[in-house]
Amino acid sequence: MRLEPITWERLTEAVTGRALAAGAAAGGTEGKASRVRIGIDGAPAAGGGEFAVRIGEALRLRGRRGLVVGTGGFLRPASLRYEYGREDPDAYYGDWFDTGALWREVFGPLESGGTGLVLPDLWDPATDRATRSSRVELPRGGVLLLHGPFLLGHGFPFDLTVHLRLSPAALLRRTRRPEQWTLPAFRRYEEEVGPEETADVLVRVDDPRHPAWGVPG
Repeated sequence: MRLEPITWERLTEAVTGRALAAGAAAGGTEGKASRVRIGIDGAPAAGGGEFAVRIGEALRLRGRRGLVVGTGGFLRPASLRYEYGREDPDAYYGDWFDTGALWREVFGPLESGGTGLVLPDLWDPATDRATRSSRVELPRGGVLLLHGPFLLGHGFPFDLTVHLRLSPAALLRRTRRPEQWTLPAFRRYEEEVGPEETADVLVRVDDPRHPAWGVPG
């Protein structure tokens, strides 16, 4: 697939437009429009959280509500994450993130007929306790912006997915040394899930100042 250089500003507008188009394709009038669910997939070093905030601001300027949620707020308790040691890449890949809680607390409320009341986070890894955060309402026509690693391997009901790609060399360079033990998990993800082919939008971010993008297929 050919990737074309693009600025972050233009990329944000392009993805925002695709998100709103996905909502329109779901049907309904403005007052009854479906909530849109966007997945921004990528290693922490790829900057998915920052990109999600950019899109949320672009939505706000268009009069739409964007709700940014990070999977880092849905980690499992330390006793489960560290069952095989603190630096086990296979555990990081398959056992660190509470996908059941994401289904229940984030996607469930956004289903047709759901309350729209999303739990923005569940677990604080620093204290290893529940955050006890209040639920946040995402009105109809609003957009969920869920960011984090390994999003495309669970069948989450996204309306649009974006994969922020880092080459192995860039991923090594931009990952903090204390977290470099996680790198084999990202190689496994590439091999098993193939996010470059699976995502609706692919963005190369080897140089964070000069992204490039393309649409698989």
